[in-house]
Amino acid sequence: MILYGIPTCDTCKKALKSLAAAGREVRFRDIRAEPLTEAEIAEIVAEFGERAVNRQSTSYRGFSDFLKASEPEDQIKAQPTVMKRPVIRDGESWYLGWDEKVQNTLL
Repeated sequence: MILYGIPTCDTCKKALKSLAAAGREVRFRDIRAEPLTEAEIAEIVAEFGERAVNRQSTSYRGFSDFLKASEPEDQIKAQPTVMKRPVIRDGESWYLGWDEKVQNTLL
């Protein structure tokens, strides 16, 4: 299982802690230190579409009008922290966020 996020994200921290406590083996991928490849961004956007971008984030609000109007792939490529977090890949399954539904599935 791979959890994509940033180390300062409280939701990522909660997810990592809960998954570890449940005995799940998780590799944390800091998307700042180890940027997503174009193929990974394409996979995430193919799975989640527009939901992959956190439009409430300060990163998104700081975008120019041009970037706000661009495709989600371009937005994530320009500023990885605009991606909604965490993104979790468990084998071939993808999960976005750390809500009750995701927790019930993975824990």
